Amino acid sequence: MNNTTIGVDLAKDVIQVCVFSQQKIISNTEMNVADFAIWLTQRKPSTIVFEACGTSNYWKQKATSLGHTVHLISAKLVNVVRQQQKNDKNDALAIVQASHLPNVKFIKGKTLEQQQLQSLIRIRDLAVKQKTAIKNQIKALLLELNIRVSTKNGGLNGTIQLVLEDAENGCAMYFRQAISTVWKTYLQLCQSVSKYDKVIVRAIRKSPECKRLIQLEGVGPINAINLYLAIGCSDSMVFKQGKDVSACIGLTPVQHSSGGKTKLGKISKNIRNQMLRSQLVTGAFTFVNSIAKKEAKTEKERWLKSLIDRKGKKCASVALANKTVRTAFSMITKNTEYKVTPV
Repeated sequence: MNNTTIGVDLAKDVIQVCVFSQQKIISNTEMNVADFAIWLTQRKPSTIVFEACGTSNYWKQKATSLGHTVHLISAKLVNVVRQQQKNDKNDALAIVQASHLPNVKFIKGKTLEQQQLQSLIRIRDLAVKQKTAIKNQIKALLLELNIRVSTKNGGLNGTIQLVLEDAENGCAMYFRQAISTVWKTYLQLCQSVSKYDKVIVRAIRKSPECKRLIQLEGVGPINAINLYLAIGCSDSMVFKQGKDVSACIGLTPVQHSSGGKTKLGKISKNIRNQMLRSQLVTGAFTFVNSIAKKEAKTEKERWLKSLIDRKGKKCASVALANKTVRTAFSMITKNTEYKVTPV
């Protein structure tokens, strides 16, 4: 039985390694990245605990391939446990101490495939934010000159062309050049977002889990990847039940119970991944809106239509998003396909 625990504090250029064995600290040394890679190779199989941060997924994959038992631990928990001032040595020691707490919950790691899918989503999100920011800035700058964007004059594109071509609007040449340049940047970002969307579709075709999830109501390519990343794990499942995933995403009421009395409040806005919840509810609302005036073809659509009549579309959308997450959890954990029940 291996009783050695190694706490590793990862940084950009240096890595702090704390070795704990036989109820005492054997060493707490600093290494560079190259030396740490060699040290991992030469080290006998041990229990290694990394603080969850950038590069922690890579090192978990690397150490696991060398036969080590690897865990990732929350940086927030390490910060609570750490004694004295913050430095690399105290952080590495705190990682060891936190890993020995009773019922400690380790963080899931990601496979190389999951890391790449996550990178695709992050790159696209950044392009969308930049595109939106530039569009809003152009509108605000033109409004300063009392030039308003309207569908009557061809929208933003038509307004830009009028500004560039109208020789009597009083705009200087340098201003026209600046507007022309920022407009080209906006168009390039639009093209980039379109290319990222195509790349995401191709990536989903190579992921069996995402291909199954995209069959769910209100789930598109981006939601399929986000659900897979939220639920799937490299070696084991963090969540035991589908309702745990829904609670983590923020699709269930907040519980505040005491003394045997159960109290359920509203759905909390203070959650870790607000973007995922927003996208799931938006996708669900699109589906709810599409079936509101149609005849129900499946049992789920019948349930949704009755819920719409009783609670309204918004409540039905949140309920559908909640059910979607639970269904996705069941599909991933049991490796099953999604089947609809006709009326």
